[in-house]
Amino acid sequence: MENIIYPLLYYKIKEKVVLGILVGTEYQVMDTDLKGIKGTLSGYLQKYYKKNNYYPYMGLLAPKLKIAEVKIRPTYKEKTGSYPLTQSLKIPIVAIYGENKNNYYECHLPTLGESFYYYDARQFSSLLTHFARTKLNQKTPEELQAFLRHGTPQLDSITLRVNTHRKNKWGGNNYKRKSDTLTRLAEQYPYQKALTKNISAFPEAAWELEDKVSEIVDKLIQQRANLLIVGKSGSGKSSCLKTAIRKIASSVRKNQLEMTFWQIIPQRITATSKYLGEWQETVEDLISDLQATNGVLWVVDFIRLLQIGGQGPEDSVAAFLVNFLHQNQIQLIGEVTPAELESIRRLLPGFVENFQIVKIPELQEEKIFNILNKFADYSDSNLKIKIPHQSIELSYRLLHRYFPYESFPGKAVRFLGTCVSKAKIEEKKEIKPNHIIENFVEQTGLPRLFLRDDILLDQKELYDYFSGQIIGQEPAVNQLCNIVKIFKAGLNNPYKPISTLIFAGPTGVGKTASAKALAQYFFGKGQTQSPLIRIDMSEFQYPGMISRFIGQGRHPGKVVQEIRERPFSVLLLDEVEKAHPSIFDALMNVLDEGFIVDAFGRITNFRNTIIIMTTNLGASNRKSLGFGQSKTDKSAQYLSAISKHFRPEFVNRVDGIIPFNALGKKVIEKIAFKELEALNQREGFAKKKIQLQFTPELVAFISEAGFDERYGARPLQRAIDDEVISPLAHWMLDHPKLKNKKVELNYDNKLIINLL
Repeated sequence: MENIIYPLLYYKIKEKVVLGILVGTEYQVMDTDLKGIKGTLSGYLQKYYKKNNYYPYMGLLAPKLKIAEVKIRPTYKEKTGSYPLTQSLKIPIVAIYGENKNNYYECHLPTLGESFYYYDARQFSSLLTHFARTKLNQKTPEELQAFLRHGTPQLDSITLRVNTHRKNKWGGNNYKRKSDTLTRLAEQYPYQKALTKNISAFPEAAWELEDKVSEIVDKLIQQRANLLIVGKSGSGKSSCLKTAIRKIASSVRKNQLEMTFWQIIPQRITATSKYLGEWQETVEDLISDLQATNGVLWVVDFIRLLQIGGQGPEDSVAAFLVNFLHQNQIQLIGEVTPAELESIRRLLPGFVENFQIVKIPELQEEKIFNILNKFADYSDSNLKIKIPHQSIELSYRLLHRYFPYESFPGKAVRFLGTCVSKAKIEEKKEIKPNHIIENFVEQTGLPRLFLRDDILLDQKELYDYFSGQIIGQEPAVNQLCNIVKIFKAGLNNPYKPISTLIFAGPTGVGKTASAKALAQYFFGKGQTQSPLIRIDMSEFQYPGMISRFIGQGRHPGKVVQEIRERPFSVLLLDEVEKAHPSIFDALMNVLDEGFIVDAFGRITNFRNTIIIMTTNLGASNRKSLGFGQSKTDKSAQYLSAISKHFRPEFVNRVDGIIPFNALGKKVIEKIAFKELEALNQREGFAKKKIQLQFTPELVAFISEAGFDERYGARPLQRAIDDEVISPLAHWMLDHPKLKNKKVELNYDNKLIINLL
């Protein structure tokens, strides 16, 4: 058996009323005398130990009592500001301190619910003042006055007898307790070496951020603080935190410290809860397990703590944890962006105040290249794959231009890591610049034309591409060619969408086809998904539907979901005039700055998208449309209608309004021939190498059958399906062995099929 001795701090509050505080725990008892307090606490500890087979950790060998006076100026804090009083107060702070079992020092401030560790006895006074003042600054003048009413404290102790033959490494007790909730919901970090190799072949090193690693280690061990690592996406938050934890874990093994780290995804806390109050019990069990293992909880996706558990942040898991954080019953660490930090402060006031902030700065270019060179050295030494300096420079240039909203070094390390992984699979020994280009094309869909300066833009080829895809709409062809030229020259604004356009004109004249052609040209080279995101804006006609469009609370809207999944794309907002005006207010920030920030500080970037809005405003589908009207008159008609419908500040944020004209007979025939020619690409013909040819009579018939005065060329595809595909399919089934043939399609009251 072994005796665990707990310091007991007690005050005589008034006659026959004594307050006892068990140092290092949250337990407090009031009784008529010290004997009654000791009896109550001893009985409780013994009962608790017998039931749960563990006890609160206490490592102080010879506790000492010190009363320090801390000078503080009381301040009233209101929404309009902070108002300090004219006079300062000297607040007596009780400290229980001394050397512990691990040959360093610790100090407890029982009246403040605070504690900290330190390695040099000379640090004691300054650290005591720092921690006391930090806590006292959070209190109101009334709460500060309560400290002055405390009596003179005295120090005693309580003894708990435990079984020394039980084997474990926590709390001085060697019994191996099963931390069921903790092990079920969280994973201990650092991972085992074998598991780490399976997760990643690359080092989790905080190169050029060693000072931040040391700061994190100091706050976690010496100050036992809750920590938030704050930095932009890709700045190195995770690397710093992982390196710090591994450093502490190594020190734990070397010095036999009692400290463990556990990684948890917030959703797991509430995932299995079926009834009211269940997740709260889970959190309490989790905290109990952490205390038993002297564990620190690393929350991945920290902002989620405010999104789970209730209807809003005020009844979320984060709100539930506030009291436990105040009482130092749990130690949390997490990572957030600056925008997320401000959102947490706004949504749940008082929560962030329980954490110390470590800011990760954006690195200078010299340090970024130092990191990338170290990454290349690691790849060469450990994976036998070289990354020459030209490839590193090319990666930096491409990422700097096309991912301006993410930070170095994270985005570069991730991209080069993907290149190395692919090279390893393909058994390549070196990642050359052309491999960098290949991987970038696969990731973004951008053609090599935009990624390589040595490839010049062929303006005739560019014009031929769009004029071949968009027939009869010269203004649209010229405008789309102009967008490509500006982007190729690198003159587009990197902090806005690539381009924002309104396509104005009647139905069925090629507005959607133009958007498809632009999407395929810009982003269709590497992506497996379609680079065109099409949203029917008639679905958002009512005020409440903005939440479906942008998102609300923890639920992202339709446009946010799509852009997060496909950031390199053309976003087509069809029939935009049918949406509620509140939608346009939300879109203005996208058009102006290229991003949306949700209520939780999560940023959705539109800076690699082209936004196209289609509208019928100013158009008429009558047969006389466009007859006798110049193109200038039509453009003015569209512009006038659009200006009347949308607010001026919305129209002013659009890069261009492109008019689409009504289609004439010759244009319809060209479109019909183009659509018929596209049949040769269908699998049934391509597989059997059957080449279709079309007579002028068939083209003329399809043009007439597929044109509608109200819907333009939109019914054209239906006419081709009914009049050509359907009879041709029957004919193909009757000739199953037909291969390597040319087939002429004619029309004379019906489809005529001739073998050539």
